[in-house]
Amino acid sequence: MLSFIRHFAGVKTDQAMQVGIEALVRWDPKGATEAELRAMEQRLDELGLEVAQARASYEREKKEADAIQTLLNQRMAAAELLQTQVAVEFDAARRASLEKSLNTLLDMLEQMTPDVEREVAEAADAQSFLAMLETTYADAGSKLKAARSQLERAERDMKRAEQQREAAERQAESARRAAGLSSTTNSLSVALKAMNDAAARDLAQAQAATAKAKLLAPTRPEQDDPNLAAALAAASGTLLPAQSASDRLARLKMRQP
Repeated sequence: MLSFIRHFAGVKTDQAMQVGIEALVRWDPKGATEAELRAMEQRLDELGLEVAQARASYEREKKEADAIQTLLNQRMAAAELLQTQVAVEFDAARRASLEKSLNTLLDMLEQMTPDVEREVAEAADAQSFLAMLETTYADAGSKLKAARSQLERAERDMKRAEQQREAAERQAESARRAAGLSSTTNSLSVALKAMNDAAARDLAQAQAATAKAKLLAPTRPEQDDPNLAAALAAASGTLLPAQSASDRLARLKMRQP
């Protein structure tokens, strides 16, 4: 139970860290990418150090394997020479001495053979490990280079997008200004039209009033001809002021029932 709780707490901690990292990445993607590139570069440097150490180890193992293999070859050649000498030696004492030396050399060869095999195997393992590290180092370098190139391309894309956004905003602002000017122009046109219409109506009304005044005003003959004036006055029920006693008397008679 305690083990489960410990592992569960570890999982929750890892999840919280992952959520925090994702939040930081969303907040500053460029900074996060640069940080990741620096981490990759640090791992590449560490891997490069491992490659250097592995190369030194391989060179040491190879040198030791070559040395012991050379010694083995020399002893094998010496053993073959002693064997040949034993085969052609007729002196018993000399032959016994040669056989003793050959047996001693064979014992040495038998004892050193596993060491030689081990040194050769260790050198081969060191070479394989070095080759693996070198491949990993090259791949890591390629990935770092590609990631750096992607970051630079992303920065260029962001810069280009920012420039396009700014250009679009400038175009939108110009469009808004043009729309405002058009609206102002339209309002001015409406106002001018209203003013022109009002002036036209006033002019028409003035002309109509003038025509009406002319129509209603008595003409010159009506004013100059007293008979015509009197007739018109009588027709309209309006009596002209008497100019003489006879006129006044005539007007009074006209008013009698």
